[in-house]
Amino acid sequence: MIQQYSEMRNNVSMLGRFLGETISDAQGSDILDLIENIRVLSRNSRAGNDKARQELLETLATISNDNIIPVARAFSHFLNLTNIAEQYQTISRHHDDLESSRRSIGSLFSKLKAQGIKQEEVLSAVDNLLIELVLTAHPTEVTRRSLTHKHVEINKCLSKLEHSDLTVKERTAIERRLLQLIAEAWHTNEIRTQRPTPFEEAKWGYSVIENSLWTAVPMFLRQLNDSSKEHLNVTLPVDFTPVKFSSWMGGDRDGNPFVTSTVTRSVLNLARAKAAELFLEDIKLLSDELSMVEATEEFKAKYGEHQEPYRYIVKDLRAKLKLTQNHYNDLLADRQPRTTAEQIITKNEQLWEPLFDCYTSLSKCGMRIIANGLLLDTLRRIRCFGVTLSQLDIRQESTRHSMAIAEVTRYIGLGDYAQWSEADKQAFLIRELNSRRPLIPIEWSPSEETKEILDTCKVVAEQHEGVISAYVISMAKFASDVLAVHLLLKEAGCTKTIPVVPLFETLEDLDNSQSVMEELFNVGWYRGFINNKQMVMIGYSDSAKDAGMMAASWAQYRAQEALVNLCERLHIELTLFHGRGGTIGRGGAPAHAALLSQPPKSLKNGLRVTEQGEMIRFKLGLPQVAINSLELYASAILEANLLPPPEPKTEWRGIMDELSVISCDIYRNIVREQPDFVPYFRSATPEQELSRLPLGSRPAKRNPKGGVESLRAIPWIFAWMQNRLMLPAWLGAGAAIQQLLDNGKSAVVEEMCRSWPFFSTRIGMLEMVFSKTDLWLTEYYDQRLVEPTLWRLGSALRQQLQADVKTLLELSHKDQLMDDLPWVAQSIALRNVYTDPLNLLQVELLQRLRQQPEEQQDSQLNQALMITITGIAAGMRNTG
Repeated sequence: MIQQYSEMRNNVSMLGRFLGETISDAQGSDILDLIENIRVLSRNSRAGNDKARQELLETLATISNDNIIPVARAFSHFLNLTNIAEQYQTISRHHDDLESSRRSIGSLFSKLKAQGIKQEEVLSAVDNLLIELVLTAHPTEVTRRSLTHKHVEINKCLSKLEHSDLTVKERTAIERRLLQLIAEAWHTNEIRTQRPTPFEEAKWGYSVIENSLWTAVPMFLRQLNDSSKEHLNVTLPVDFTPVKFSSWMGGDRDGNPFVTSTVTRSVLNLARAKAAELFLEDIKLLSDELSMVEATEEFKAKYGEHQEPYRYIVKDLRAKLKLTQNHYNDLLADRQPRTTAEQIITKNEQLWEPLFDCYTSLSKCGMRIIANGLLLDTLRRIRCFGVTLSQLDIRQESTRHSMAIAEVTRYIGLGDYAQWSEADKQAFLIRELNSRRPLIPIEWSPSEETKEILDTCKVVAEQHEGVISAYVISMAKFASDVLAVHLLLKEAGCTKTIPVVPLFETLEDLDNSQSVMEELFNVGWYRGFINNKQMVMIGYSDSAKDAGMMAASWAQYRAQEALVNLCERLHIELTLFHGRGGTIGRGGAPAHAALLSQPPKSLKNGLRVTEQGEMIRFKLGLPQVAINSLELYASAILEANLLPPPEPKTEWRGIMDELSVISCDIYRNIVREQPDFVPYFRSATPEQELSRLPLGSRPAKRNPKGGVESLRAIPWIFAWMQNRLMLPAWLGAGAAIQQLLDNGKSAVVEEMCRSWPFFSTRIGMLEMVFSKTDLWLTEYYDQRLVEPTLWRLGSALRQQLQADVKTLLELSHKDQLMDDLPWVAQSIALRNVYTDPLNLLQVELLQRLRQQPEEQQDSQLNQALMITITGIAAGMRNTG
């Protein structure tokens, strides 16, 4: 591990040297000298040199407006380069991570055998394996697509430099290319001048599929197959599809007025055009490969006699894919397509059937080695991605559906649906769902809001089976919320079974989720319609924002457990959909540990989870990184199902109930009840300035005029991460644990740490958060930006943070944070040298800008502030 960290440091040093050369050429040696001086002062400050710290503060407090941008950009770029080097180290040829190898599929199969798990049980679990990753465009991805491409190319150069047999000439050429890429990145504006549109967000998501996942998925399946053959003596079937991708990009309209039915239709067309383009590339290669002449009699009978039978099939598909690509490009360009639906490929089977026939014929004719080449990869891509590249989720907030139906009932003289009791709503909805006549009058002009809801349902109705993977209802509270969407879809002419998914988000809604679903399952029409299959989404972001991390985590656990038991009793196949983010405050945790801490049986029907913002790039942005991520997911799901975590003991539940109540009270007492908390929050963090950063297409607030309660969970956490207090991820948790320890319950709490993955994972998450906090920097934000009358709030929070760290170390029997994960500790220490100047610059910029009227603010200072925000985000890694 020490050697590997040394190799990473060497890469970081090399990339930093090239960045220095770029800055010197672009800005001059004086700027480079200033940057280097700040870096050295920051390093010495971190080492405990008070004189260096004071000099660092004075240097950054007096920096000229002209120098602020290049200095901020330098440290921001360095942190991005550090991320690249660190990400590359996980896939390096020399990387030998013992922990990762323990979590591999092969290691798991050996473990299962050693523990006496029967082979048929393992095979059944593999056969039912499902990893569905839902790519979302939450506004946390701070790196522009144009820079992301350059970062990928830098990774490729690092890979080439690992070869030990390079000549001097070859090494020089690779290093020159690295220098060129770093220069290109430096001369590219890292801050978007405008917010991305939902369509542009979808293009970014599809580029991840094109540049990484398209390669990674078949490679992962080959690795899984190799492990199955080695350990289980079983070859996986060709149509084995344990990996699926869905997207919210272009479908998530909750609080985003820019996602319209028109946008959703365009994104679906874009996906089909991109899928046709990618399959066309595969087909072209297959056309070169499949020159064989021998085929089975069955194949000839079906496709006729041809000199090169497989090429005949492939060339026909190539022609159809070209027409398909042109068709959807015409629609995207708002041109009348030159093709008809009969001439193009619209369903997966149109690609699958002829290619699978080729595979079968080749295999039977003794050419299995050829069949199992690119042809097999293409077949697996068809099953994974399909002709729509990914499936699409639609998401909308529950009251929007209620308002639409209320508008209809008022128009036709039935009264105001929105004012009815839940029982009356359900009776009306069930009656209309069973009715054969339409509810909505033909000659009716609804409001723009209701028209948009109805038009979205029409887009859903237009799609083939399986294109729309789910309709998610955020802030779902009642059974009628689900029935209302089914009625709207019926009225739009939807004849397919679209999973309508309630999203339970707040603490109260999570606690009520079982009773809501039981009420829904008792509806005869509904039970017959769903065919005993149900998906429920568990919200991590808003529950944590509502009640704090510890109370939210326990509510999420209890809700999942209750829903699993309910569905098992009613013989309903439940899929739990996890709305996690990258940060601890939004449910983020290392994937393997997080999955093994789920309630028993909660992964029985597979995993469906959001991959959000910059975590898509960190976990899926490079093919080999994506392969590793998929293997971790697969290994954890199989282990959770075959070696499930223990059922929590009664006394453990009692402890968690106490912790939940105490931590929630502490959290809410500060966040909701302290009258000065909101002014303090808005002074001590760049929360208000964040709205100017054009990250995602969605507004930062559900209600632009509201306070903290209306703020989305992402900017809420993003703001606290910037000033290094990380408040939402820990407030209430440590203090609640300390109360129980003081009450003589340390033995039970320590047992939970040792023996219950759910609890030990939460403690590990807290430790990671604490290691990224910084009391000195947080205090500096207060001193420079907050009114002295509010300093007491910041002081109390920092005292609580110190006490919580002490509690955690005592509970874990450690001398310092992360001492059992030196790689992580060193990574954080390395970044601190570069994030410290960005934090101090951010304070300086906030103070200068807040002294100016908003309409007269210096654009140069504003740009520099945006750079510090993105740079700190890069340094912290998991921003949202």
